[in-house]
Amino acid sequence: MLEQLKELHASALNELNEVSNSEELESWRVRHLGKKSKLNQILRSLGSLPLEERKDAGAHANELKKALESSLIEKKKALEEAYLVSSLERQRLDVTLPGWPIPTGRLHPITQTLEEICGIFKNMGFQVFEGPDVEWNYYNFEALNIPQYHPARDMFATLWVDSEMGGESRLLRTHTSPMQIRLMETQQLPIRAITPGRVYRYEATDATHESMLCQVEGLAVDENITLANLKGTLFQFCHCFFGDERGIRFRCDYFPFVEPGVEVAIQCVACQGLGCRLCSYSGWLEILGAGMVHPDVLKRCNIDPEIYTGFAFGMGVERIAMLRHGIDDIRLFYNNDLRFLRQF
Repeated sequence: MLEQLKELHASALNELNEVSNSEELESWRVRHLGKKSKLNQILRSLGSLPLEERKDAGAHANELKKALESSLIEKKKALEEAYLVSSLERQRLDVTLPGWPIPTGRLHPITQTLEEICGIFKNMGFQVFEGPDVEWNYYNFEALNIPQYHPARDMFATLWVDSEMGGESRLLRTHTSPMQIRLMETQQLPIRAITPGRVYRYEATDATHESMLCQVEGLAVDENITLANLKGTLFQFCHCFFGDERGIRFRCDYFPFVEPGVEVAIQCVACQGLGCRLCSYSGWLEILGAGMVHPDVLKRCNIDPEIYTGFAFGMGVERIAMLRHGIDDIRLFYNNDLRFLRQF
Protein backbone atom coordinates (compact mmCIF):
# COMPACT_ATOMS: atom_id res chain seq x y z
CA MET A 1 0.00 0.00 0.00
CA LEU A 2 2.92 2.34 0.61
CA GLU A 3 4.03 1.82 -2.98
CA GLN A 4 0.50 2.56 -4.13
CA LEU A 5 0.48 5.83 -2.15
CA LYS A 6 3.83 6.87 -3.65
CA GLU A 7 2.58 6.18 -7.18
CA LEU A 8 -0.62 8.10 -6.45
CA HIS A 9 1.40 11.09 -5.14
CA ALA A 10 3.68 11.21 -8.19
CA SER A 11 0.77 10.83 -10.61
CA ALA A 12 -1.22 13.60 -8.88
CA LEU A 13 1.72 16.02 -8.95
CA ASN A 14 2.37 15.33 -12.65
CA GLU A 15 -1.27 16.06 -13.48
CA LEU A 16 -1.21 19.18 -11.31
CA ASN A 17 1.75 20.55 -13.26
CA GLU A 18 -0.33 20.28 -16.46
CA VAL A 19 -3.26 22.25 -15.02
CA SER A 20 -3.58 25.69 -16.71
CA ASN A 21 -6.90 27.15 -15.52
CA SER A 22 -9.35 27.08 -12.62
CA GLU A 23 -11.72 24.61 -14.31
CA GLU A 24 -8.95 22.04 -14.75
CA LEU A 25 -7.83 22.65 -11.17
CA GLU A 26 -11.32 21.89 -9.86
CA SER A 27 -11.39 18.64 -11.89
CA TRP A 28 -8.01 17.69 -10.41
CA ARG A 29 -9.29 18.33 -6.87
CA VAL A 30 -12.33 16.13 -7.42
CA ARG A 31 -10.19 13.27 -8.86
CA HIS A 32 -7.56 13.28 -6.15
CA LEU A 33 -9.21 14.77 -3.05
CA GLY A 34 -12.91 14.23 -3.65
CA LYS A 35 -15.14 11.68 -1.92
CA LYS A 36 -14.69 9.13 -4.75
CA SER A 37 -10.95 9.71 -5.19
CA LYS A 38 -8.40 6.89 -4.95
CA LEU A 39 -6.94 8.44 -1.81
CA ASN A 40 -10.29 8.36 0.00
CA GLN A 41 -10.82 4.76 -1.10
CA ILE A 42 -7.44 3.86 0.41
CA LEU A 43 -8.30 5.66 3.65
CA ARG A 44 -11.60 3.76 3.89
CA SER A 45 -9.82 0.41 3.29
CA LEU A 46 -7.32 0.91 6.12
CA GLY A 47 -9.60 -0.93 8.55
CA SER A 48 -8.97 -4.22 6.77
CA LEU A 49 -5.20 -4.06 7.36
CA PRO A 50 -3.38 -5.51 10.35
CA LEU A 51 -2.86 -3.05 13.19
CA GLU A 52 0.85 -2.33 12.59
CA GLU A 53 0.40 -1.88 8.83
CA ARG A 54 -2.72 0.19 9.41
CA LYS A 55 -0.84 2.76 11.56
CA ASP A 56 1.99 3.11 9.07
CA ALA A 57 -0.27 3.26 6.01
CA GLY A 58 -2.67 5.66 7.73
CA ALA A 59 0.14 8.07 8.61
CA HIS A 60 1.45 8.04 5.04
CA ALA A 61 -2.05 8.46 3.60
CA ASN A 62 -2.76 11.48 5.82
CA GLU A 63 0.60 13.03 4.94
CA LEU A 64 -0.21 12.50 1.26
CA LYS A 65 -3.59 14.18 1.70
CA LYS A 66 -2.00 17.18 3.41
CA ALA A 67 0.68 17.40 0.72
CA LEU A 68 -1.91 17.32 -2.07
CA GLU A 69 -4.04 19.97 -0.32
CA SER A 70 -0.95 22.18 0.09
CA SER A 71 -0.04 21.70 -3.58
CA LEU A 72 -3.65 22.58 -4.51
CA ILE A 73 -3.46 25.89 -2.58
CA GLU A 74 -0.11 26.81 -4.14
CA LYS A 75 -1.38 26.00 -7.63
CA LYS A 76 -4.51 28.07 -7.07
CA LYS A 77 -2.41 31.09 -6.01
CA ALA A 78 -0.14 30.65 -9.02
CA LEU A 79 -3.12 30.55 -11.39
CA GLU A 80 -4.65 33.67 -9.79
CA GLU A 81 -1.38 35.57 -10.10
CA ALA A 82 -0.98 34.47 -13.71
CA TYR A 83 -4.55 35.61 -14.47
CA LEU A 84 -3.91 38.99 -12.82
CA VAL A 85 -0.71 39.50 -14.79
CA SER A 86 -2.41 38.59 -18.06
CA SER A 87 -5.34 40.94 -17.26
CA LEU A 88 -2.95 43.81 -16.57
CA GLU A 89 -1.15 43.11 -19.81
CA ARG A 90 -4.41 43.20 -21.74
CA GLN A 91 -5.47 46.45 -20.06
CA ARG A 92 -2.10 48.13 -20.05
CA LEU A 93 -2.35 51.93 -20.29
CA ASP A 94 0.14 54.17 -21.94
CA VAL A 95 0.55 56.80 -19.23
CA THR A 96 2.44 59.05 -21.64
CA LEU A 97 -0.71 59.63 -23.69
CA PRO A 98 -2.70 62.79 -22.85
CA GLY A 99 -5.76 62.14 -20.69
CA TRP A 100 -9.35 62.90 -21.53
CA PRO A 101 -10.02 66.63 -21.07
CA ILE A 102 -12.29 67.45 -18.14
CA PRO A 103 -14.65 70.33 -18.99
CA THR A 104 -14.20 73.15 -16.50
CA GLY A 105 -17.16 74.98 -15.06
CA ARG A 106 -17.51 78.73 -15.09
CA LEU A 107 -19.74 81.40 -13.68
CA HIS A 108 -22.87 82.40 -15.57
CA PRO A 109 -22.41 85.73 -17.43
CA ILE A 110 -25.04 87.39 -15.22
CA THR A 111 -23.21 86.19 -12.10
CA GLN A 112 -19.94 87.51 -13.54
CA THR A 113 -21.52 90.89 -14.24
CA LEU A 114 -23.18 90.99 -10.81
CA GLU A 115 -19.91 90.26 -9.04
CA GLU A 116 -18.11 92.94 -11.05
CA ILE A 117 -20.79 95.54 -10.21
CA CYS A 118 -20.67 94.65 -6.51
CA GLY A 119 -16.87 94.78 -6.57
CA ILE A 120 -16.86 98.33 -7.97
CA PHE A 121 -19.22 99.62 -5.30
CA LYS A 122 -17.43 97.76 -2.50
CA ASN A 123 -14.27 99.59 -3.54
CA MET A 124 -16.19 102.81 -2.99
CA GLY A 125 -17.11 101.81 0.57
CA PHE A 126 -20.55 100.24 0.01
CA GLN A 127 -21.62 97.15 1.94
CA VAL A 128 -23.53 94.29 0.26
CA PHE A 129 -26.88 93.14 1.69
CA GLU A 130 -29.43 90.65 0.40
CA GLY A 131 -33.17 90.59 0.94
CA PRO A 132 -36.16 88.25 0.54
CA ASP A 133 -37.57 87.40 -2.90
CA VAL A 134 -41.07 87.11 -1.39
CA GLU A 135 -41.88 90.57 -0.10
CA TRP A 136 -44.67 92.26 1.81
CA ASN A 137 -46.88 94.69 -0.07
CA TYR A 138 -45.88 97.39 2.43
CA TYR A 139 -42.16 97.21 1.62
CA ASN A 140 -42.62 96.73 -2.12
CA PHE A 141 -45.12 99.56 -2.62
CA GLU A 142 -46.60 101.40 0.37
CA ALA A 143 -43.38 102.45 2.08
CA LEU A 144 -41.97 103.62 -1.27
CA ASN A 145 -44.73 106.19 -1.88
CA ILE A 146 -46.74 103.80 -4.08
CA PRO A 147 -50.12 103.29 -2.36
CA GLN A 148 -52.75 100.91 -3.69
CA TYR A 149 -54.33 103.25 -6.26
CA HIS A 150 -51.20 105.14 -7.21
CA PRO A 151 -50.71 105.35 -11.02
CA ALA A 152 -47.08 104.27 -10.61
CA ARG A 153 -48.31 100.74 -9.80
CA ASP A 154 -49.06 100.38 -13.49
CA MET A 155 -45.29 100.34 -14.03
CA PHE A 156 -45.12 96.96 -12.28
CA ALA A 157 -46.88 93.79 -13.50
CA THR A 158 -47.00 92.04 -10.14
CA LEU A 159 -46.97 88.33 -9.24
CA TRP A 160 -49.02 88.02 -6.03
CA VAL A 161 -48.30 85.13 -3.69
CA ASP A 162 -51.37 85.24 -1.48
CA SER A 163 -54.48 87.30 -0.81
CA GLU A 164 -55.01 89.93 1.84
CA MET A 165 -54.21 88.75 5.38
CA GLY A 166 -55.15 91.26 7.98
CA GLY A 167 -54.72 94.13 5.53
CA GLU A 168 -51.34 92.90 4.27
CA SER A 169 -50.39 90.67 1.36
CA ARG A 170 -47.25 89.13 -0.10
CA LEU A 171 -45.81 89.15 -3.60
CA LEU A 172 -42.71 88.30 -5.57
CA ARG A 173 -40.80 91.57 -5.35
CA THR A 174 -40.97 93.64 -8.52
CA HIS A 175 -37.77 95.58 -7.76
CA THR A 176 -34.97 95.58 -5.19
CA SER A 177 -36.04 98.98 -3.81
CA PRO A 178 -37.86 97.41 -0.80
CA MET A 179 -34.42 96.85 0.67
CA GLN A 180 -34.11 100.65 1.00
CA ILE A 181 -36.80 100.53 3.66
CA ARG A 182 -35.47 97.42 5.38
CA LEU A 183 -31.98 98.90 5.60
CA MET A 184 -33.16 102.26 6.92
CA GLU A 185 -35.29 100.47 9.52
CA THR A 186 -32.53 98.15 10.77
CA GLN A 187 -29.12 99.74 10.08
CA GLN A 188 -27.50 102.53 12.01
CA LEU A 189 -26.75 105.73 10.13
CA PRO A 190 -24.79 106.48 8.05
CA ILE A 191 -25.72 103.86 5.44
CA ARG A 192 -23.83 102.98 2.29
CA ALA A 193 -25.19 99.75 0.86
CA ILE A 194 -25.99 97.87 -2.32
CA THR A 195 -28.53 95.05 -2.50
CA PRO A 196 -28.30 92.64 -5.44
CA GLY A 197 -31.11 90.16 -6.07
CA ARG A 198 -33.74 88.68 -8.37
CA VAL A 199 -36.96 90.51 -9.19
CA TYR A 200 -40.10 89.21 -10.87
CA ARG A 201 -42.60 90.66 -13.32
CA TYR A 202 -45.84 89.21 -14.63
CA GLU A 203 -45.27 89.85 -18.31
CA ALA A 204 -44.58 88.09 -21.58
CA THR A 205 -40.96 87.54 -22.53
CA ASP A 206 -39.38 88.96 -25.64
CA ALA A 207 -35.97 90.20 -26.73
CA THR A 208 -35.91 92.92 -24.05
CA HIS A 209 -38.26 91.59 -21.33
CA GLU A 210 -38.07 88.63 -18.94
CA SER A 211 -40.38 87.51 -16.14
CA MET A 212 -37.34 87.14 -13.87
CA LEU A 213 -34.25 89.32 -13.90
CA CYS A 214 -31.52 90.60 -11.58
CA GLN A 215 -31.20 94.10 -10.19
CA VAL A 216 -28.75 95.97 -7.98
CA GLU A 217 -30.14 98.62 -5.66
CA GLY A 218 -27.88 101.23 -4.08
CA LEU A 219 -28.54 103.43 -1.06
CA ALA A 220 -26.57 106.07 0.82
CA VAL A 221 -28.02 108.02 3.77
CA ASP A 222 -26.04 110.52 5.84
CA GLU A 223 -25.88 114.17 6.72
CA ASN A 224 -25.26 116.64 3.87
CA ILE A 225 -25.57 114.11 1.03
CA THR A 226 -26.40 115.94 -2.21
CA LEU A 227 -27.16 115.19 -5.83
CA ALA A 228 -23.49 115.90 -6.56
CA ASN A 229 -22.56 112.89 -4.39
CA LEU A 230 -24.96 110.73 -6.40
CA LYS A 231 -23.53 111.95 -9.71
CA GLY A 232 -19.96 111.42 -8.55
CA THR A 233 -20.73 107.86 -7.42
CA LEU A 234 -22.45 106.90 -10.68
CA PHE A 235 -19.79 108.60 -12.83
CA GLN A 236 -17.19 106.51 -11.04
CA PHE A 237 -19.21 103.31 -11.56
CA CYS A 238 -19.79 103.96 -15.28
CA HIS A 239 -16.14 104.75 -15.91
CA CYS A 240 -15.00 101.63 -14.04
CA PHE A 241 -17.47 99.35 -15.83
CA PHE A 242 -17.66 100.81 -19.34
CA GLY A 243 -14.32 102.62 -19.59
CA ASP A 244 -13.05 106.14 -18.98
CA GLU A 245 -13.73 107.19 -22.57
CA ARG A 246 -17.48 106.43 -22.37
CA GLY A 247 -19.75 109.49 -22.32
CA ILE A 248 -22.33 109.69 -19.51
CA ARG A 249 -25.57 111.66 -19.42
CA PHE A 250 -27.97 112.58 -16.58
CA ARG A 251 -31.58 113.62 -17.33
CA CYS A 252 -34.58 114.26 -15.13
CA ASP A 253 -36.93 111.32 -14.62
CA TYR A 254 -39.75 110.31 -12.24
CA PHE A 255 -39.76 107.60 -9.59
CA PRO A 256 -42.23 107.80 -6.67
CA PHE A 257 -39.62 107.14 -3.98
CA VAL A 258 -37.02 109.74 -5.03
CA GLU A 259 -37.14 113.51 -5.50
CA PRO A 260 -35.59 114.64 -7.74
CA GLY A 261 -35.23 111.58 -9.95
CA VAL A 262 -32.71 111.12 -12.73
CA GLU A 263 -32.11 108.76 -15.62
CA VAL A 264 -28.50 107.81 -16.33
CA ALA A 265 -27.44 106.93 -19.87
CA ILE A 266 -24.14 106.09 -21.49
CA GLN A 267 -22.87 106.80 -24.98
CA CYS A 268 -24.01 104.03 -27.33
CA VAL A 269 -21.53 101.14 -27.31
CA ALA A 270 -22.27 100.33 -30.96
CA CYS A 271 -22.11 103.69 -32.70
CA GLN A 272 -20.10 105.66 -30.12
CA GLY A 273 -22.83 108.32 -29.95
CA LEU A 274 -23.31 108.80 -33.72
CA GLY A 275 -26.76 107.19 -33.78
CA CYS A 276 -27.77 103.68 -34.79
CA ARG A 277 -30.61 101.18 -34.56
CA LEU A 278 -29.50 99.96 -31.12
CA CYS A 279 -29.85 103.41 -29.53
CA SER A 280 -32.85 104.42 -31.70
CA TYR A 281 -30.51 106.90 -33.42
CA SER A 282 -30.23 108.98 -30.24
CA GLY A 283 -26.59 108.09 -29.51
CA TRP A 284 -27.45 107.21 -25.87
CA LEU A 285 -28.47 104.06 -23.97
CA GLU A 286 -30.27 104.23 -20.61
CA ILE A 287 -28.64 102.04 -17.96
CA LEU A 288 -30.25 102.94 -14.62
CA GLY A 289 -32.58 105.15 -12.65
CA ALA A 290 -31.61 107.11 -9.55
CA GLY A 291 -32.44 110.12 -7.39
CA MET A 292 -32.45 111.64 -3.93
CA VAL A 293 -34.44 109.63 -1.37
CA HIS A 294 -37.90 111.18 -0.98
CA PRO A 295 -38.39 112.93 2.41
CA ASP A 296 -41.62 110.96 2.99
CA VAL A 297 -39.71 107.69 2.62
CA LEU A 298 -37.17 108.87 5.19
CA LYS A 299 -39.98 109.84 7.61
CA ARG A 300 -41.56 106.38 7.37
CA CYS A 301 -38.25 104.95 8.58
CA ASN A 302 -38.06 107.42 11.48
CA ILE A 303 -35.23 109.39 9.86
CA ASP A 304 -35.46 113.16 10.12
CA PRO A 305 -35.23 114.59 6.55
CA GLU A 306 -34.22 117.97 8.03
CA ILE A 307 -30.96 116.39 9.24
CA TYR A 308 -30.34 113.46 6.92
CA THR A 309 -30.54 113.10 3.18
CA GLY A 310 -29.72 110.22 0.89
CA PHE A 311 -29.59 108.97 -2.65
CA ALA A 312 -30.69 105.70 -4.23
CA PHE A 313 -30.20 104.03 -7.60
CA GLY A 314 -31.21 100.79 -9.27
CA MET A 315 -29.99 99.00 -12.38
CA GLY A 316 -30.88 95.83 -14.30
CA VAL A 317 -27.91 93.47 -14.44
CA GLU A 318 -29.05 91.81 -17.66
CA ARG A 319 -29.28 95.18 -19.41
CA ILE A 320 -25.81 96.11 -18.21
CA ALA A 321 -24.43 92.79 -19.49
CA MET A 322 -26.22 93.17 -22.83
CA LEU A 323 -24.71 96.61 -23.34
CA ARG A 324 -21.25 95.45 -22.26
CA HIS A 325 -21.19 92.47 -24.65
CA GLY A 326 -23.42 93.68 -27.48
CA ILE A 327 -26.17 91.07 -26.89
CA ASP A 328 -29.52 91.85 -28.50
CA ASP A 329 -31.80 89.24 -26.82
CA ILE A 330 -32.15 88.88 -23.04
CA ARG A 331 -33.55 85.34 -23.42
CA LEU A 332 -30.13 84.07 -24.46
CA PHE A 333 -28.99 84.32 -20.82
CA TYR A 334 -31.57 81.79 -19.63
CA ASN A 335 -31.91 79.37 -22.58
CA ASN A 336 -29.06 77.23 -21.17
CA ASP A 337 -27.37 77.07 -24.56
CA LEU A 338 -23.78 76.14 -23.73
CA ARG A 339 -22.55 77.48 -27.07
CA PHE A 340 -23.61 80.92 -25.87
CA LEU A 341 -22.59 80.60 -22.22
CA ARG A 342 -19.10 79.29 -22.99
CA GLN A 343 -18.21 82.59 -24.64
CA PHE A 344 -17.99 84.32 -21.24
